[in-house]
Amino acid sequence: MLNTLLPLLLLAVLALAVVGAVRRIALWRRGRPSSVPVLTGLMAMPRRYLVDLHHVVARDKVFANTHVATAGGFVAAAALLLVVYLVPLPGSVETVLEVLLLVFSATMFVGARLVAKRRRHPPARLSKGPWMRLPKSLQAFSGSVFLIALANLGLLPEGLISGVIGWALAAVLLVALGLGLAELLLGMTWGGPMKHAFAGALHLAFHRRAERFSTRKSDREGKVHRSTGLKALNLEDETAPLGVATPEDFTWNQRLGFDACVQCGRCEAVCPAFAAGQPLNPKKLIQDMVLGMTGHSDAAYAGSPYPGKAVGEHQGTPSGPIVVEAGGALLDADTLWSCTTCRACVEECPMMIEHVDAIVDMRRFMTLEQGQTPGKGSEVIDNLIATDNPNGYAPAARMHWAADLSLPLMRDLGQADVLLWLGDGAFDMRNQRTLRALVKVLRAAEVDFAVLGDEERDSGDVARRLGDEATFQRLAKANIATLEKYRFQTIVTCDPHSFHVLSNEYGAFGGHYRVRHHSTYIDELMAADRLSLRSWKGGSVTYHDPCYLGRYNGEYEAPRRVLTALGIELNEMQRSGFRSRCCGGGGGAPITDIPGERRIPDMRMQDVAETGAELVAVGCPQCTAMLEGVVDATAQVRDIAELVADALISEDAAGKERAAKPQVVEVSP
Repeated sequence: MLNTLLPLLLLAVLALAVVGAVRRIALWRRGRPSSVPVLTGLMAMPRRYLVDLHHVVARDKVFANTHVATAGGFVAAAALLLVVYLVPLPGSVETVLEVLLLVFSATMFVGARLVAKRRRHPPARLSKGPWMRLPKSLQAFSGSVFLIALANLGLLPEGLISGVIGWALAAVLLVALGLGLAELLLGMTWGGPMKHAFAGALHLAFHRRAERFSTRKSDREGKVHRSTGLKALNLEDETAPLGVATPEDFTWNQRLGFDACVQCGRCEAVCPAFAAGQPLNPKKLIQDMVLGMTGHSDAAYAGSPYPGKAVGEHQGTPSGPIVVEAGGALLDADTLWSCTTCRACVEECPMMIEHVDAIVDMRRFMTLEQGQTPGKGSEVIDNLIATDNPNGYAPAARMHWAADLSLPLMRDLGQADVLLWLGDGAFDMRNQRTLRALVKVLRAAEVDFAVLGDEERDSGDVARRLGDEATFQRLAKANIATLEKYRFQTIVTCDPHSFHVLSNEYGAFGGHYRVRHHSTYIDELMAADRLSLRSWKGGSVTYHDPCYLGRYNGEYEAPRRVLTALGIELNEMQRSGFRSRCCGGGGGAPITDIPGERRIPDMRMQDVAETGAELVAVGCPQCTAMLEGVVDATAQVRDIAELVADALISEDAAGKERAAKPQVVEVSP
């Protein structure tokens, strides 16, 4: 009975799975065109899965091992099952494959039991609903395959495989196997929890940011691909829509990426807006994009909703609007404007989904086509258009803070080793202290530097994150034209947002520069022994990683080396490094100001308080402003440049110290 019905069952499931795959691919292809190297992508897929994807999954060692046992066991067992029962084989070969089938199905069963254990008390971030039946399906498949292999190898007692009992056992095994195959194979292409496996594999092959994945060459060169710059819109094409208005406006491989979501909720767990009770949950946002492709309501969604918004109130259609001002569409506008673009969701996503790209794409439509930027967004954009800075200051005022410093100007010199990029912090009294400290450090190290003065414009970062691609591109091209007039080796800035845009987003318009965040550059000066510094004698210190320096550009160590070189023993926050919590200042969030249950910077300063630190070192004017704005904060906020400047020893003092016994001088925080 088994040997007759099993091949028929397998062929039927395969045929239906192929039909489902064709339908799913057609659904993805309803998006905008996107050119991808098909063969290269398919060939790269195994490495992207085994290296890049598992690099993220392995952050949870227990689950990583569970996934290897379950998914690896399933792939091997399913392939062997098809070969053994659909391909004529010599008896000896079939026996060997049956033994392997036994091993891999047993491995998968162990993994499935661990999945079932995890699902008994699932963390809040995991979706429930159909996902709760998945452990049963995994066990049904692996258990039935194991017993079938045992029977074919003659390892089951004779009494179990003969007579009525044998027929009953065969029927039970076929039913269990059928249920397992329906969930695991048909579900991959027809929908259900296993949909992520089919879509996820193709998403790795045809990813919109193929450059983000590791290669053997990058391994040899020790380079880490970040690929975090936003993709430019082609504003020269008058027929191209500006941004994304409907689900079909996403590119086909973006839609493929949405379908790859495994609903693990890692993005939800690290999202600062979700934690603050603002109406954003990156996991639900991606699921809403999936619903938009097929045209359903979110009533069946089984995960955490957007804070303050009930499930079941939103629905979409494949070619209908994603956001409707009056509500009732897939998303409410405040969901999009709650995002700080901190990229924590992207960093944690094991399926390599690009949440921030999708959000900015939708913001572009709202800003460029509809002019619906909330809060003070419109005012900031108007200021950028009129004065090239977000607060509407006269451009000449950019240098007022340095009236007594006699800073060298590029227009006078024509060239310098370092071009000091001031950023719009030059208009802010608090950040002017950081800039003055940085100038003091550069002069102490005898760095040949100059500034652009009133020739410098806003980098365009905030305009681009608010969706105004046109203003961003205008500012970028104007700055690039200015920079082309002068000769310099390195751009140094204390603003991670300017650092990111100059490093990663000006290249699309012909601007390619060597850019250093000031913490990195100071670290290089220290390594070259160009600074004489006193030892730190202040209180305990922690360090806050700016999102656009850390997650966006992978710079975690240089700021810590600088602080360590000052003699500071860092008291790290629980969420630091690539898991640092955002301060709430990025992506134009302070401008759009979507209300929540609490403030993001308050949560970050609570993280600081839990370390007992008396001072939090930062490296970003946005972070400084957000964290210093917290009422009843327990720690002082200082920029790294300020700490280094305070520790400088004058050349005369340094000479005396070198000639005499080293002197310890106390530095106040």
